[in-house]
Amino acid sequence: MGKRTVLVVDDEEHILELIKFNLEKNGFHVITGDDGETTLDLLKKNTIDLVILDLMLPGMDGLEVCKQIRKVQDFNKLPIIMLTAKGEETDRVLGLELGADDYVTKPFSVRELVARVKAVLRRSEDQQKQGENILQLKDITIDLEKHEVTVAGKQTELTLKEFELLKMLMENRGKVMSRNVLLDEVWGYDYYGETRTVDVHIRHLRKKIEEDESGKYIETIRGVGYKMK
Repeated sequence: MGKRTVLVVDDEEHILELIKFNLEKNGFHVITGDDGETTLDLLKKNTIDLVILDLMLPGMDGLEVCKQIRKVQDFNKLPIIMLTAKGEETDRVLGLELGADDYVTKPFSVRELVARVKAVLRRSEDQQKQGENILQLKDITIDLEKHEVTVAGKQTELTLKEFELLKMLMENRGKVMSRNVLLDEVWGYDYYGETRTVDVHIRHLRKKIEEDESGKYIETIRGVGYKMK
């Protein structure tokens, strides 16, 4: 993994220099900004891994910047650490409610700030990895690591083939999967069974994930195959 890029936003130059120097010493690439508008512009032009954002900025304050960042789909999971002055507890709480991941109170220990940056990035990476192992569609959740399926919060027992079939349909949601493709992918190219095998398994699967086999989740495409709605 290459260097992680941190965007530091503060209107006090000496604080920017202090944070930049110490983060670079710890192996980070640092970009700096001194107001809200610049922050949003820098985020669009660079790949940023984390933002350190001062609350008291000229013009658009840190809370508003945080709100604007969270409105953008690409940035709604971007880690944000807020810098707040000691007496700004209300703003600090508001910042966390608006989506900041952590806060550090001024005057701060540089060592603590660097530790917080590493901790927030580590937590963010863990959540991303966890997200990669989870497939979700409405009430259905598949945990690929644990090999578990829950429907409306209740664990549902599936056979291995039913699990693979559901996984294949959910990974390709909205796409029509022909019976032959499902047969090849789930049963393997060397399987010589007929495509009716797929229909039987879909019927069993529907009984387990749909109350009445109505096609609530799995839609039958006549003469072709199936798709996950």
